[in-house]
Amino acid sequence: MTEWIVRRWARFGHNRLYAATPGGTDLGYLDLATGRYHSDDLANLPLLRKAIEGHPDARRHRESAQESSRLPPATVTPPALSPSSSGPVAASTGPSTTPPTAHTTAHTTAHAGAPLTAPTTVSGPRWHDLADARAGAAARERALAEREAQGVVRHVLARLVGAKTDERAWRIGADGEQAVGEQLAGLDARWRVLHAVRVGERGADIDHVVIGPGGVFTVNSKNHPKASIWVGGDTFMVNGNRVPYIRNSRHEAKRASRLLAEQVGFPVPVTGIIAVVGARAGFTVKNQPADGAVTVIPRRRIRRLLTSQPQRLGLREIDAIHEVARRSTTWHR
Repeated sequence: MTEWIVRRWARFGHNRLYAATPGGTDLGYLDLATGRYHSDDLANLPLLRKAIEGHPDARRHRESAQESSRLPPATVTPPALSPSSSGPVAASTGPSTTPPTAHTTAHTTAHAGAPLTAPTTVSGPRWHDLADARAGAAARERALAEREAQGVVRHVLARLVGAKTDERAWRIGADGEQAVGEQLAGLDARWRVLHAVRVGERGADIDHVVIGPGGVFTVNSKNHPKASIWVGGDTFMVNGNRVPYIRNSRHEAKRASRLLAEQVGFPVPVTGIIAVVGARAGFTVKNQPADGAVTVIPRRRIRRLLTSQPQRLGLREIDAIHEVARRSTTWHR
């Protein structure tokens, strides 16, 4: 008899059963709130159903759904009016139907025969979904702000003579982020990608956060169209001038690791990647940073680098990390 690996995961308002083969290959999950199966590979759906169908929580879910389908439609009786009040007064002799309070946790245990519902979580601060952000969005905003500050005439003149203005620097940076974003868009459905992730309150942002089977990565796009790039260990040179890209990328990855781990509840190692765009005058990597915390590559090789990594995360961990990474509040600490 095949021993499937089935784990229940209830957090952030979700209630799921994840399944894997005996060898640890992720098959997908059953959403206990909706009864729907989800898998990144449709060919795995038959195995996913087979693995989960015998689990006690899945059986209770089916029994609850069948019981609900046999119940007659509810009859609503208009509430009686109190003589001393113009509003309705509800009178009930049955169990209380008051919704659970905000203190109800996501890890409630379902009793046998009881309907299995989605967990209620404590409501936290409001957040917006970072999954909708486009690559280069933050840098593009800065470029537009600099353009407005320049004024139309100065901006046009600067473009004509190729002046090195702040607007130009932000615009070229945004173009680089967009180019790297196009490469990341070619990753398969197992990977999750966020762009222009704003961190803290001082205007910093991470160009791209990538989460997938190979782990979690912060990607810093560096667009130097006509420059010569040379890398040797922790030394990064642009046209012979040393720049702190590797130090900054290492710090960015460490900060992302800490922020994600605080929210998801387990360690989240993060690797920094510097994706170089342009460098038409030469691109040389004598050796990568020795600690392995940062990798420098041309942008066209980023998909190959990510997909060549050994598997470090399963589907359950990928979903959990992505669920917190996409929340703006995760990064404002």
